[in-house]
Amino acid sequence: MSHTFDPTVLREYDIRGIIGETLGPDDARAIGRTFGSMLAEAGGRRVAVGYDGRVSSPMLEHALVEGLTAAGCDAVRVGMGPTPMLYYAEASEEEIDGGIQITGSHNPANYNGFKMVFQGRPFFGSDIQELGRRSAAGEWADGMGSVETRDVMDAYLAKMLSALDGIDAGTLAAMRVGWDAGNGAAGPALERLVAQLPGEHHLLYTEVDGNFPNHHPDPTVEANLEDLRALVAAKSLDFGVAFDGDGDRIGAIDGEGRVIWGDQLLMIYAEDLLARRSDTPVIIADVKASRALYDHVAACGGEPLMWKTGHSLIKSKMKETGSPLAGEMSGHVFFADEYYGFDDALYAGIRLIAASARLGKSVTELRGAMPDMINTPEMRFQVDESRKFAAIEEVKERLKDSPDEVNGTDGVRVTNADGWWLLRASNTQDVLVARAESESEEGLARLMAQIDQQLALSGLERGESVGH
Repeated sequence: MSHTFDPTVLREYDIRGIIGETLGPDDARAIGRTFGSMLAEAGGRRVAVGYDGRVSSPMLEHALVEGLTAAGCDAVRVGMGPTPMLYYAEASEEEIDGGIQITGSHNPANYNGFKMVFQGRPFFGSDIQELGRRSAAGEWADGMGSVETRDVMDAYLAKMLSALDGIDAGTLAAMRVGWDAGNGAAGPALERLVAQLPGEHHLLYTEVDGNFPNHHPDPTVEANLEDLRALVAAKSLDFGVAFDGDGDRIGAIDGEGRVIWGDQLLMIYAEDLLARRSDTPVIIADVKASRALYDHVAACGGEPLMWKTGHSLIKSKMKETGSPLAGEMSGHVFFADEYYGFDDALYAGIRLIAASARLGKSVTELRGAMPDMINTPEMRFQVDESRKFAAIEEVKERLKDSPDEVNGTDGVRVTNADGWWLLRASNTQDVLVARAESESEEGLARLMAQIDQQLALSGLERGESVGH
């Protein structure tokens, strides 16, 4: 007995594919069997299992549980909900040793996948490759595990609400917020959460629908925030919050309809957190984040650290450095000061309310105080898989004697008098990612010319930008 996966589904941070083409119940069963065997070897036994609102998720969940129990693991089914609810179950319940969420995240409706936690740490990279190897070799434990169903929603929501403890009740009662669940898995949890929140709250698209009939659930794409922007304008709300399909990434707009990007949200969270700390904690952001963020963290008394893009990589770096806060441009935000260090967009929404209340400034004021940087969107262009990492190494080699500041943490980030530019290889697709930021249009044009020059020297060019 063995199982071989389609090679395209074993990705850097998760397992993900197209239902009926590259992913199906046999894959789910094999994931359960192999993950369960690996966990048993490490001394674990009990695995929390959750799933998102996609049409294919219940089928995959059933097969996954079969695989886990066949490896002798006990499955704790926490039901449909956002990915962070699964993370919560794994982190908060002492006897649970691992967790698997079935989710296609922000991918189109015909995709699905698996995000995994192994004894409190992200299961990614070499772990996923080892799962694939063991599955193909049939290196499986045999056993007969049990299955139980556990409702963790109430405890999960209570933990989130504790973020508002000690904040002036009158200030919270005056808050007026819009929320867009995008027909994703966070909808039911959001409904129950806002029913317990002080203030006035207006909800969009909380009904779970795996076909996403209103707009695609990716809050980093501005077009997907239009309905939320219209709601905030029509009701004169303080700000609006949006979620991706499985509720681990946040998007936001202020009361004037301006997008608050991931690094700008982190500026607000960092200012609030650092105002309440007497030490100098490390605050982590990915290489795509604005210079304004790193400057702001330092000005508020924190130690900014630029790190690699990827939620699993950021979580691992947080544990290593003891960082209480981290975030990515993609909307993953990680709180480890009063929370568990995983990315949770619902909790991030609560923390935005808390930050505004504690700092005594509206979200619109906080957004308006940020410096006006001119930056490109994240540009992603197709490059042959065999060339993407090699091209980045060629750029690094050419710039090793450059008078500019060259950071090779994740790709190449070059800082000079005009601002900065970035080139990095995606870990999950055959694309290169580019971004640039300046204080002037002229400076931005010069930075883009430097990107294009480096690409040309490696026999490449910036093509039309492709999606995630």
